[in-house]
Amino acid sequence: MNAIAILFATAIFSILFSSPVNAQAGSPSVDLQSHTLSVDYGESSDPASQDVGWHFELSPYLWFAGAHGTVGFRGRNVSMHATPGDLLSHFDIGLMGAAQASYKRFVLNGDAMWIRLSDSRALPLNRIGATSADVRVGEFVWTSKLGYRVLDHQKLKADANVGARYWHLGQKINLSPSQLGLNATNSESWADIVIGGRVQIPAGEKLQLALLGDVGGWNATAKLDYQFAAVAGYKFKPRWTLWAGYRYLFVDYRGSNSSVYNIVSSGALIGVEYRVK
Repeated sequence: MNAIAILFATAIFSILFSSPVNAQAGSPSVDLQSHTLSVDYGESSDPASQDVGWHFELSPYLWFAGAHGTVGFRGRNVSMHATPGDLLSHFDIGLMGAAQASYKRFVLNGDAMWIRLSDSRALPLNRIGATSADVRVGEFVWTSKLGYRVLDHQKLKADANVGARYWHLGQKINLSPSQLGLNATNSESWADIVIGGRVQIPAGEKLQLALLGDVGGWNATAKLDYQFAAVAGYKFKPRWTLWAGYRYLFVDYRGSNSSVYNIVSSGALIGVEYRVK
């Protein structure tokens, strides 16, 4: 049961944001599609003086999420609930980050998140003679989308985008001692087409608010896969922007061997964006 609970909790780190935005005066860009977030400010409010070439941003981030839902395998389902503290207490290693490239009104972005959790517990007396169990759970989520700015006004900017989100979940259970060879390994991988958008609202010379989200699945792979977020970005240096907000992610996947992964991950996020060009 611990293995399954940790696996569910992993979803909580899954996924963050990715968002591109064309360079325009005081306009940041944020995109939750791939668990990524980025805020993009232009150098001038005069369109004629703006650089219409390529722009690149790198955005490392942290998502302090909790998770709850149902997970199952071979017809056995278990409900789980994990706080951000629960997940951090079992955290081994992980990476979260996003990258974005924009040209005029077109934006291409990607977001990757990889995390590994583990737990070791003593077992009560049992018929198989095992005294302890070691559980390792890993999750990798990649989201990439192509977007286009449909509204580009000084007080309101809106993008539409489409792309894909790839999921890989894996778990390994080792019993000690394992004289009967009852150790187990299981993994699931799938990809969902997602469509979404982003709205940006300048709230000052250096402050930007953004709402974003996407939805996919539609029973093609996952039954449903969607997320939304609200974030705020503050440009504290010409090339650096600090952002923070809230993100909600839901996925309902039914895979092979009657596996079930129905999880909500939500919580606060914080990150920094560096504008390469």
